[in-house]
Amino acid sequence: MTISHPNFGALDPDRIIIFDTTLRDGEQSPGFSMNLTEKLRMAEALAELGVDVLEAGFPIASPGDFESVDAIARTIKGPVICGLARTGGRDDIARAGEAIRPAERRRIHNFISTSPLHMKYKLRMAPETVLQAVIDGNTLARNYTDDVEWSAEDGSRTDPDFLCRCVEAAIKAGATTINIPDTVGYALPEDIARIFTMLRERVPGAEKVIFSAHNHNDLGLAVANTIAAIRAGVRQVECTINGIGERAGNAALEEIVMAIRTRHDALAWHSGIETPKILRTSKLLSTITGFDVQPNKAIVGRNAFAHESGIHQDGVLKNAATYEIMTPESVGWTKSSLVMGKHSGRAAFRDKLRALGYGEIGDNQLNDAFRRFKDLADRKKVVYDEDLIALVDDEVMRGHDRIRFLSLDVHTGSKAKPRAELELEIDGAAQSAVATGDGPVDATFNAIRDLFAHDAVLRLYSVGAVTEGTDAQARVTVRLEENGKMVDGQGADTDTIVASARAYVHALNKLLVKRARTAPEALSA
Repeated sequence: MTISHPNFGALDPDRIIIFDTTLRDGEQSPGFSMNLTEKLRMAEALAELGVDVLEAGFPIASPGDFESVDAIARTIKGPVICGLARTGGRDDIARAGEAIRPAERRRIHNFISTSPLHMKYKLRMAPETVLQAVIDGNTLARNYTDDVEWSAEDGSRTDPDFLCRCVEAAIKAGATTINIPDTVGYALPEDIARIFTMLRERVPGAEKVIFSAHNHNDLGLAVANTIAAIRAGVRQVECTINGIGERAGNAALEEIVMAIRTRHDALAWHSGIETPKILRTSKLLSTITGFDVQPNKAIVGRNAFAHESGIHQDGVLKNAATYEIMTPESVGWTKSSLVMGKHSGRAAFRDKLRALGYGEIGDNQLNDAFRRFKDLADRKKVVYDEDLIALVDDEVMRGHDRIRFLSLDVHTGSKAKPRAELELEIDGAAQSAVATGDGPVDATFNAIRDLFAHDAVLRLYSVGAVTEGTDAQARVTVRLEENGKMVDGQGADTDTIVASARAYVHALNKLLVKRARTAPEALSA
């Protein structure tokens, strides 16, 4: 039977709807946070990637969250723009409805816990009270949009009979998508298949709605559970780029999409994702969040298509299919290619950025990025696409930061105490400081603390290279922690100390965003 949906019309039964929650559940990851500019850039990339539903945030969480959802709803075209709300919160639903109103296509996603454990200890609500909240919440949400999704938080640990009652109530109240999350990553694939098969067989009206799966990765089974859900009739999957999310994360979008594409013989479905854009989107997220993908990560890790074993290398040289089940190009991997040199002009630079997937960049940001490119071309023998991506991401994504790096002069050596002369722009005003330390990095960080006092503790300092060679740009990651809140920052430069300063400043800006955010209760759907 073909399902008719408010935003998708007559749904192709073989089409899998990709619901991306990178900007909502993904941003709840420890250490992750994004400002408005970064969220908009990420939303643009997700729209270009071809996601069907973009969960933009939780509007009631803070004024900043409302502003970002509203801005995405106003500017991003293509995906359905979705805002999260608690089922039992009338203000939540109203706020979400207001935030998504400007979108061409919009959805309210409301949730409430249904497991005995959550109802008793977290909600402190009786099952019948929860059931009434499901009815009231979805009825209210339909006043703002015809596209309403309801989630049974901790659904995988919910009593089957009660889950059926709640799903039936949500459908009768107007929900068009029913999501059963494995909120704590507890389920096995056979559990997920059983739950969705039961709901589709037992609940009246189940044939009229889209079922959705949202699986967490606490046992490393999020993608396997999502595939099991698809086989059991689910036609929407909720996922994130790089699998980011609460605790161990969510099901990774890139893994789900490529599993369907690569094993089409066993998984006869398809999605609208433009897979060659996967890697670019993954790298953009890493730059924004300051959180690198582990090298052995499927699809987007730098070792995903690397072969060191002599036997493997021999096989790949003779026929790549011997050890590669998909081509690197199918997800966006390409060999390093040379870019323009120091004599290249601004127009050529802008064209190159478009080719790398940046779209339109404001004149001020373009000028700043172009200036850094010319400086890099003077200092580096060979400039590759990877260098340009690292440089531009580092510059463009900092356009609205309160603190900006201006200059650094470091004096160090084996016979002198390291000294850093640093200049930052703080809230539009240039300020400078001189500090010493146990090494050049320590001196630089001390200078930053002198200019912008804070109590954050440095938890991680990591240095890597963007490309090969002694003149490669350094990519530095800095992790700060303040009052239990963690943030990661990244910076890139051919000078490792400058990259370190940029990374620390990036982390500080993220900390300022996180300070302003207060999470309502029951945020973990």
